Order: sequence, then C-alpha cells, then structure tokens
Amino acid sequence: TFQRQLQQSDCQNVLMKKVFDTHMLFLQINQSAAVLKHVFAALRLFVGKFPSAFFQGQADLCGSLCYEILKCCNHRSRSTQTEASALLYFFMRKNFEFNKQKSIVRSHLQLIKAVSQLIADAGIGGSRFQHSLAIINNFANGDKQMKNVNFPAEVKDLTKRIRTVLMATAQMKEHEKDPEMLVDLQYSLANSYASTPELRRTWLESMAKIHARNGDLSEAAMCYIHIAALIAEYLKRKGLFSMGWPAFLSITPNIK
Repeated sequence: TFQRQLQQSDCQNVLMKKVFDTHMLFLQINQSAAVLKHVFAALRLFVGKFPSAFFQGQADLCGSLCYEILKCCNHRSRSTQTEASALLYFFMRKNFEFNKQKSIVRSHLQLIKAVSQLIADAGIGGSRFQHSLAIINNFANGDKQMKNVNFPAEVKDLTKRIRTVLMATAQMKEHEKDPEMLVDLQYSLANSYASTPELRRTWLESMAKIHARNGDLSEAAMCYIHIAALIAEYLKRKGLFSMGWPAFLSITPNIK
C-alpha cells in the first residue's frame, strides 16, 4: 500500500526505517521455530522488493539485518539455522545482482563487522555456527544460475574470512595476558584485510588501543600513521588529495 512512500529517496526515509525496525523486532524477541519460518519468508520478500534500502546509501539497515540473521545462524534449532543460512545466502545474492554482478562488498563488510560484534555479545563460533557457514557454502556450490560468474568464489572467500576472524579471536582469548602475542594476532588480522580499508582500519585501531594500554606509545603512533596513510591513499584515488601514502614517508619508511 505504501510502496511509493517507502521508495522515496532511494528507500532512505523515516517510514522505511520504521517498517524495517518492525521486521527486526521479530528477530530480537524470542520466537518459536514456526514463527521464525514466516519471519524469514517476510524478510526475503522485503529484501527482494526494496534492495536499495540495503545496498545503497547508508549501511545501517544492512548492518542490522546481517547482525540479526547471523545470530539466528547460531540458533539451537537446526531448521532455524538452515532457514537463516538460506536467507543470508539470498541476501548476498541480491547484493551481487544489485551491483550488476560485480561484487558483494557491502554485505561482506557488514557481515564481518557483525561477526566481530557477535563474538563479544553472544559468543558465537561453535559447531552450530560452523554448520551454518557450511550450509551457505553448499548453496553457493549448488547454485546453477551462478556457475559462470564470480559469486560462488566471493561467498567462499567471505566464509573463509569469517572463520579466520573466529579462529584469531579464539587465539586472542588464549593470549589476552600476553600483549605481544595479542598484538601479533591483531596485526595478521589487519593484514588479511589489506583489500578492505574499513576493516583494516578497525583492526589497526584495536591494535593501537592495546599498545596504548601497555604504554607502548611509539607502536600506537605507528598504527595511527598507518590508518592516516590508508585514508590518504583512499582520498588520492577519489581525486581529493594529491599525495596519498607517500605524504607520511618523512615520518617513517615503514609506511610502504
């Protein structure tokens, strides 16, 4: 009935936020498996009808949805896990189609951020969650329509990176009293996101905090210089800054 109003400003409007929040409430309040089945069906319809709400403009709706679906991927009920995994796969596929079959950058980024949040909030990462990741990979391998495009490889790369984050976080917990080992793990995570500046920055900031907490101020400063160089390089590619990372060479040759 209100489709025209919902689609105003590329779906970035107050009414869309209210409708979306109502859908999210069904996932935030405990439901029976039977109700969740219908909630997932409603969300599939919602994403299919209004993809620009998630894949264009601000990323907050996309991030919230990724967070709630991932939480369901860790659900006790096997059928709910499967339904949540199917919805997540559908969501990534929609992102790929919306981007004219180029990439799933937005859902990739938001899912990794959601995983990082959920590790702290809900302690995900056990066998239930791993089972859901395997289901998503199976969907990608068996999707005949996507056989000749890059999508299955992108899904595989995403699930692999989620496992890396889970593994690294488990190791970090083991070494939380060994600051040098902890920072080493943070550093390898930051490096694994060399191609995703926003996540690389997240892990570099996390490293800087650990260094500052331990009184290692020159190391913390090095992290911040790397973040600044990362932003400078991004601005250079956007044509907004002429120098890029070499602007910081006079401070440290390490910036290369």
